[in-house]
Amino acid sequence: MRTSSSRRGRRTAIAAVAVAVTGTTLLTGCGSDGDDAKSGGTITLRVGTFGSFGYDDKTGAKLYAEYEKTHPGIKIEESNVADGQKYWDTLKLRLSRNSGLADVQAIEVGYIAEATGSTMADKWVDLGKEGGAKLDAFLDWKVKQATTADGSVIGLGTDIGPMAVCYNKDLFAKAGLPTDREAVGKLWEGDWSKFLEAGKTYQKKAPAGTAFHDSASGLFNAVVSSDPVQYADASGKLDWENSPGVKKAWDTAVAAARGGLTAKLRQFDEKGTWNAAFKNSKFATVACPSWMTGIIKDQAGPANQGKWDIAAPPVAGNWGGAFLAVPKSGKHVKEAAELAAWLTAPEQHAKVFAVNGNIPSSKDTLTSVAVQEAKLPYFGDAPVGKIFSGAAVKITPAGISRWDGQVKTFLTDNGILDIEQRGTDPAKAWENVKKLVDDKIDQ
Repeated sequence: MRTSSSRRGRRTAIAAVAVAVTGTTLLTGCGSDGDDAKSGGTITLRVGTFGSFGYDDKTGAKLYAEYEKTHPGIKIEESNVADGQKYWDTLKLRLSRNSGLADVQAIEVGYIAEATGSTMADKWVDLGKEGGAKLDAFLDWKVKQATTADGSVIGLGTDIGPMAVCYNKDLFAKAGLPTDREAVGKLWEGDWSKFLEAGKTYQKKAPAGTAFHDSASGLFNAVVSSDPVQYADASGKLDWENSPGVKKAWDTAVAAARGGLTAKLRQFDEKGTWNAAFKNSKFATVACPSWMTGIIKDQAGPANQGKWDIAAPPVAGNWGGAFLAVPKSGKHVKEAAELAAWLTAPEQHAKVFAVNGNIPSSKDTLTSVAVQEAKLPYFGDAPVGKIFSGAAVKITPAGISRWDGQVKTFLTDNGILDIEQRGTDPAKAWENVKKLVDDKIDQ
């Protein structure tokens, strides 16, 4: 989900999701500590996730049920939340205490540098040695992102987040814009400033109560994710203030917010306002990394099937992606590592993609016929395989620092959102972000 940035989101990736819970239960089901982890010869493995990973038995690929069927001594329980930042904050706290952890924990790419860094590296099982995963099946850069200084691989890649733009065809038509995905992509091809111009055109005839884009913060994430220089330099040193990618993203998002082009929503908000806006067609576009398609389908619901479509983005980029990791403190490390390896194997990547649209991080699956020919009925049979795999091959991974996820949150939730919802002066908002970084991050 989100290389972040996550949300999933996936950044981390990164995303909204299968089960909504409150902050007090972000990593619930602390199977590593509870007495109920094994009873009657059955081991309960708990999986902590954020966003839409597509494993669950309700709206996902039913991978848990499949695994339980072939492993009769295993029962799987997933705890899933929408807010990736709260998920990560809680996970860090529990790692520091070595308690309250799930047997398998998801990590959004925006936090993977911190997870592999000196303060956390020894908290995780080396999945290059435990669980049977075939590391050469993954994209090389995906494995590298999850490798510690001493060579341990602490996370197995789930998805990556090649980007597109999802748009509401009904709203586009009412605003006098083209609806064919090729024509829509040409509206903003090559430049995010063209995207803003398309927004201004939309707003001239916008249906009452709608906006061109969902969120200035979401737009910030999309723009920065399409730049080869983001929060860190090539060596992984945090340098967000001098980043051309951050500046471009900030300026673009501020222009959208102040120009009235957004619905002023906070993505993945706990009240569900953003989710409801999909259902009620309150905005016409949303920056659309591959994992976002599952969110749109779930939140817009059956009544809106066929109204949404997918077009190429102004500039190719990667927003999101995640990993599965296994805390060393778990009581069932062997079984957890085996489950993580199975969930991230190429065969399971293909199943998740077919149901959820998450673009796999395994090389063979990415180029498979199943992915290349895939279409999503919800989006009018949009050729998602070609759209997203085509974007994936253009991705140039940016340098990642251990602070990327936190800085991104400050820039969006404490910077862009203040400008968008409260009318804060952009210069003051930028200074507020700088103060937060200086106060909260010890480099």
